[in-house]
Amino acid sequence: MDYLNTNKKSWNIQVDVNFKSDFYDVPGFLAGRNSLNSIELELLGDVKGKSILHLQCHFGQDTLSLARMGAQVTGVDFSEQAIEKARSLASEMQLDAEFICCDVYGLKEILDKKYDIVFTTYGTIGWLPDMDRWADIVSTFLRPGGQFVFAEFHPVVWMFDDEFEKVAYSYLQSEMIQEETSGSYADRNADVKMELISWNHGLSEVMSSLIRHGIRIDQFHEYNYSPYNCFKGTEEFEPGKFRIQKWGNNLPMVYSLLGVKE
Repeated sequence: MDYLNTNKKSWNIQVDVNFKSDFYDVPGFLAGRNSLNSIELELLGDVKGKSILHLQCHFGQDTLSLARMGAQVTGVDFSEQAIEKARSLASEMQLDAEFICCDVYGLKEILDKKYDIVFTTYGTIGWLPDMDRWADIVSTFLRPGGQFVFAEFHPVVWMFDDEFEKVAYSYLQSEMIQEETSGSYADRNADVKMELISWNHGLSEVMSSLIRHGIRIDQFHEYNYSPYNCFKGTEEFEPGKFRIQKWGNNLPMVYSLLGVKE
């Protein structure tokens, strides 16, 4: 399967749906809402004046939130439709942010720069088959002493079926997962149908890949909630904190790490 073009087609289909959804609340964002969550904000610290490369940025809300915070930002995504929206938002908000349309693995071919921070969060690495190549990209674009700030849905979450009723996939899933789905995580009732190809990546695979490429892991955290209401069967047990109602506190939902380029 040509996973790249299959997924790109599906993400291009989702852009308009997601952009108009309450989930992303673009009007609120334009009015000043910061789209970043406490999990990643605590790892980022003060970003004023820092250069940040944001991988798999979708249509750029988090990228532009970083720009609002005073960072010099470059957002990267393989969806042409998403990058078009991101550039339009940046222009409307009069923010100086660069956006590049490119697959993560191909970034070295078109970008030659070192950054203070490489940043990527939530629902990103599952679309990539090879964590070693991904870690190489992270390392390549970090200056010595630069930080890698990463937050992602916990691999235990991806073991379950969509209804969170049963374990459907292996934690150490090496084969690609091919699915056909309707709607979007941002609007489940949207009239769109998509084919998606993904992979499960365990914690050891992610961290070992980073370490092999010279990224020292300084912080690692796990959370029993998601800051996004993007799964089925959730409950909001605290403001902005969602968990699967069936499993309560028993299911890790998110993890984060802070790495440093040695």
